[in-house]
Amino acid sequence: MNPYFVGLLVPIAVSLLLRKKRKAEKMRGVPVDVGGEPGYAIRNYRFEQPVETHWEGVTTLAELFEQSCKDYVHMPLLGTRKLISREQESSPDGRSFEKLHLGEYDWKCYAEVFKSVCNFASGLIRLGHQKTERVAIFAETRAEWQIALQACFRQNLTVVTIYASLGEEALCHSLNETEVTTVVCGQKELKKMIDISVQLDTVKRVIYINEEGISAEVSLAQKGTSWIIEPFEDVGRLGDTAPVDANMPLPSDVAVIMYTSGSTGLPKGVMMTHRNILATLSAVMTIVPEIGKKDVYLAYLPLAHILELAAEALIAAVGASIGYGSPLTLTDTSNKIKKGTPGDASALKPTLMTAVPAILDRVRDGVRKKVDAKGGVAKQLFDVAYNRRLAAVNGSWLGAWGLEKLLWDMLVFKKVRAVLGGKIRFVLSGGAPLSGDTQRFINICLGVPIGQGYGLTETCAGGTFSEYDDPSVGRVGAPLPCSYIKLIDWSEGGYLTSDSPMPRGEIVIGGPNVTKGYFKNEAKTNEVYKDDEKGMRWFYSGDIGRFHPDGCLEIIDRKKDIVKLQHGEYVSLGKVEAALFVSPYVENIMIHADPFHSYCVALVVAAHNELENWASQQGVTYTDFTDLCEKPEAVKEVLGSLSKAAKQARLEKFEIPAKIKLISEPWTPESGLVTAALKLKREVIRKTYEDDLAQLYA
Repeated sequence: MNPYFVGLLVPIAVSLLLRKKRKAEKMRGVPVDVGGEPGYAIRNYRFEQPVETHWEGVTTLAELFEQSCKDYVHMPLLGTRKLISREQESSPDGRSFEKLHLGEYDWKCYAEVFKSVCNFASGLIRLGHQKTERVAIFAETRAEWQIALQACFRQNLTVVTIYASLGEEALCHSLNETEVTTVVCGQKELKKMIDISVQLDTVKRVIYINEEGISAEVSLAQKGTSWIIEPFEDVGRLGDTAPVDANMPLPSDVAVIMYTSGSTGLPKGVMMTHRNILATLSAVMTIVPEIGKKDVYLAYLPLAHILELAAEALIAAVGASIGYGSPLTLTDTSNKIKKGTPGDASALKPTLMTAVPAILDRVRDGVRKKVDAKGGVAKQLFDVAYNRRLAAVNGSWLGAWGLEKLLWDMLVFKKVRAVLGGKIRFVLSGGAPLSGDTQRFINICLGVPIGQGYGLTETCAGGTFSEYDDPSVGRVGAPLPCSYIKLIDWSEGGYLTSDSPMPRGEIVIGGPNVTKGYFKNEAKTNEVYKDDEKGMRWFYSGDIGRFHPDGCLEIIDRKKDIVKLQHGEYVSLGKVEAALFVSPYVENIMIHADPFHSYCVALVVAAHNELENWASQQGVTYTDFTDLCEKPEAVKEVLGSLSKAAKQARLEKFEIPAKIKLISEPWTPESGLVTAALKLKREVIRKTYEDDLAQLYA
């Protein structure tokens, strides 16, 4: 080798090694002495005590919102797209689909929104809602949802949040348990309420958000129930003509009773105080860099989910803008977008967004499918660009850096970034750990960091958060400044804080963001919430984690998802599912393990395009997709793909499903088989496919 070339390589290599060493040495979390059950505890390296409020003099969400509206009077706050038309389109197989033609965003500034909030707050009281009663918001994510929420805070009314996709039994349980008297809802939700109206014990008033075609439901409700039925706008007008003084809450008052999406059994109502939620917002303020009034946030996740509720509260607190969309209209090629109409991201051009892993997995799969469909030079160019950047992201100095990175960004990734508007600078992923494959893919293709967060409804989404400059994958970051994270031994599962090289155990979260408990469920509250001798409240998550040397947490298991097989081996269902998800044939998957057998099986929701493409290439004939999923050769192909993915993930033989059933219909929140956050409802799925599972073990 040329000596001159070697002379250049040595200082570069040394420089990179030193840089990697310095990065590795950065402590993001440090050990802390805490009370309660013995364990291994870590805090954020910058804050010795948990953070409670970032804003001087602000102790409640109502105060925070009012301050923002005074500080950012004429800045745009809430944006909604104009609905130009709804059209029906037919597919080749005869099915009909609704497509939306949407216009530009219409904006309300902070002053206008504050006026709407004050008017709606007054209107609620004038309509007869008592200050000791609760209001439920049962609607899709939209501007009226946020206005109603802030209005309730202004009158110190506790808000009950309910997923729009919730089934009848869970909906009835949530409304009756909290003795809700006023419900704010949309058209689909009003129809659901009419269907169960005779089972609702306490509802007196229904405020509906005006939508095209809602008059039929309104007429039905007026004729078939004793409810007072009022449109959202009229309640605001009522408050405008007869204002009521604000009744501001205290930090300890319950702001929200948030019903979990119920992955097991009936949903539980988590009681969140203003202090709890404010602590999480304050902590995130210290993590997301330079968040402020220049930012535009795309809101499309359910506001009944704490991740979205907290995100929107934070955006409003810093003077930024919130543009509303939906998962079905997110991109130019989304299911409900009429061809030629820009999706929400293209129309809004957001700088910030939140996502759950399932959404980011879909973005990744969508990009890959487009690239594969193009084939030829375009695919080769993408593969080269991606692999060059992947090498750099993985730390190789032989990867694409500097000018080469800019070149690939211009030639290849610019088109991918246009899918989400082209201006995204930060994505927050929460709800469940994101796979390393997806994290790298989104990071490279969008050119932005993904902040991995870990938290639960019971901790107001607060727990851990990966920092802006942390490129690692598979981890969820160090403790947020509002939380202490403690690992405690779970001997039965073999996870101990004394484990080497990293301490492992059940994750317990302590801090001001930990909620009061479950509404009217003292037994369950006492089971998973504990107060220590120092007055700190702790929540026992049931998740299993391990701490890396720099204080960052990695989720590695879940207590409830572990099944002991016939011969004593333990199978972690979630771990196996995550490993097999990388198969191109998998749209969704649930591993099932019967303790009375020595092997596990799987229900696989087949990826429509991938399986049909394979069938076409192999000359497999079939009548429809359901028929294809029944073909033995299709089952064999998918099973082989799963085995390959399992070997790559180094799964044990007993962890690899021995038999599978291919499912042709997707699992959606509407079907009741997954939650609104797209988590598996294992018991519901097991019951639905009871006969199929029995056949797999026959």
